[in-house]
Amino acid sequence: MSAKPCPCGLGEPFTDCCGPLHAGERRAATAEQLMRSRYAAFAVGDADHLLKTWHPSTRPAELDLDPAQRWVRLDILDRTGGGPFDTEGTVTFRAHYRLHGQAGSLTEHSRFTRSDKAWLYLNGDHG
Repeated sequence: MSAKPCPCGLGEPFTDCCGPLHAGERRAATAEQLMRSRYAAFAVGDADHLLKTWHPSTRPAELDLDPAQRWVRLDILDRTGGGPFDTEGTVTFRAHYRLHGQAGSLTEHSRFTRSDKAWLYLNGDHG
């Protein structure tokens, strides 16, 4: 039986791709890798990963994910900075979903910052 592919869209099994980030076994090396792991967290319903990778200055006290919303595809549209030697980065993406039988998408320009060698989601603007 083959491993389930990671929802982030890179084509790797979840257990080799975003799974270790969700489990805290390793940190994201880039802002894009963190963003992909956060998308995968929405897709698999892992609110804990979303909260622990959210910058404390903008993190909500709690996060309720809608189990009816099924995330189906992620498109990376643009990125700036966010590399292993950067302290800031942005990722613009479009996330496609299905909710109550209807297709939809969310486009966001996300900002990330690196603190204590860990990338964190700061905030984003929806477009």
